[in-house]
Amino acid sequence: MSERESRAPEHEQSTRLGDLFENLPAPSPQVPTAGDDTPAPGSRRAAREAAAREQDAPPAPDAPGAAVPARPVSASAATTAETPADDHRPAVPRTDAEPVVTRAMPVAATSADEAPGPRRSTGTEDPAPALGGGLDEIFAAQDDGRDHGAPTKKKRRKGCLIALIIVLVILGGIAAGGVWVANTFGDRIADAMGWGEPKDWEPGQATGEVLVTIKEGDTGGPVSTALYEAGVTKTEDVFYDYLIDENIAVTFYPGVYRLQEKMTAEDALAALRNEDNKLENTVSMPEGGTIASALPSMAETLGMPLADLEAAVADPSAYGVEAQSLEGWLFPAVYTFDPEVTATQVIQRMVDRTRESLAAAGVPDEDAERILTIASIIQREGRTDDFAKVSRVIQNRLDDDILLQMDSTAQYGYGSLHEGVVSSSAEALEDPNEWNTYVNKGLPATPIASPNDAAIDAAMHPADGPWIYFVTVNLETGETQFSETLAEHEQGVEKWRDWCRANPDAGC
Repeated sequence: MSERESRAPEHEQSTRLGDLFENLPAPSPQVPTAGDDTPAPGSRRAAREAAAREQDAPPAPDAPGAAVPARPVSASAATTAETPADDHRPAVPRTDAEPVVTRAMPVAATSADEAPGPRRSTGTEDPAPALGGGLDEIFAAQDDGRDHGAPTKKKRRKGCLIALIIVLVILGGIAAGGVWVANTFGDRIADAMGWGEPKDWEPGQATGEVLVTIKEGDTGGPVSTALYEAGVTKTEDVFYDYLIDENIAVTFYPGVYRLQEKMTAEDALAALRNEDNKLENTVSMPEGGTIASALPSMAETLGMPLADLEAAVADPSAYGVEAQSLEGWLFPAVYTFDPEVTATQVIQRMVDRTRESLAAAGVPDEDAERILTIASIIQREGRTDDFAKVSRVIQNRLDDDILLQMDSTAQYGYGSLHEGVVSSSAEALEDPNEWNTYVNKGLPATPIASPNDAAIDAAMHPADGPWIYFVTVNLETGETQFSETLAEHEQGVEKWRDWCRANPDAGC
């Protein structure tokens, strides 16, 4: 904006400012001053201006004929068309082809002693403030009601107190964290740094003899605990840590092992791997097995007379079983017993395991014998995938009051269940014993074998279907055909005979 545009009549200024200045102190007198448009040092423009100043410079004050220099004015004021009529200052002629035109800016007097009017520029003062810059001073002069003084001592004391509290809180948190780390990881840190008590016994301290029982499915963790509880190892985890640290893969076989007290983890593992240290107290009851077939091998393995086991199974009521026999109540599984186990304890454990399976299948106590009987037939007659269908055939025949005609029942009653043949002899089918379902309707007198979990569950939950017959048509794969009519069943029987003719040594 040019000086002409910036200089408005006083009444226009009053109109624009309005009430803004009505209650404020009058501004200090302002005079135009040259803007700071100094050329960069070393430039051609600076050189030209320096030469012009040398040509126009007046003689020194003490030189003859020297005149008093006129007061310089802004270059923009040299434009006569823009000079007011009442301005009697001498005009300054242009001395350069590229005059420096500087916008005229009003500035406030710096002191009360300085008279109003043009101020001589020395070329070193700060750049002139922007047009209307006096507003900042006016507003700054107003009291906004806030305390701009320096903080008092009271405020400084309060700030120090807050800083102290923060420091104490931080230190307290660090201390609490240290206590938590010590309580949680103290043992591990001590072990890692070698500060703690050794976790393993020193070699050569082994003494005495202890028996350690390893159960079916035990891995490194349970075995490590068993060794510690028996007094073999010094700490509960040292054996397991040894396996991990040494990257040892080992399979633990169930049984009772003879070891020593105060053995190192390494020596304990070597003892468990030594077959000579295993006591043969592991026995098994096979799936579909019978008491008569299983007791002799149990007696031999446990090192007890067969008569003791036979006496133990003679009275089912001793185990809370209301039946004429414990057949079907000795659950098929692998068992490991202590060397001092008795025959009654052996049978009790097997009966207890059967009760667990019955409970898992949701069998009521009063229905246990019937479900076990059905499950024992299912176990002997079908493969696992067909258990639920075989159960349905049995249930449909019972509902229709039809003879079950199960070969397994006739063989059990005749004493030929484990002869290794699938078909039954004519003598077995015609024998009028209470287990022969070719002669007697309904279920046999007792279960005929030991059923597993799947057979018990199938007996309790038969599949849905109309089947009345089934026959295994391939003894090698166990493929079984289920039929609703006799004609369909006879076709299945013919398939079985064809397979037997093709496989004469398959036990048909």
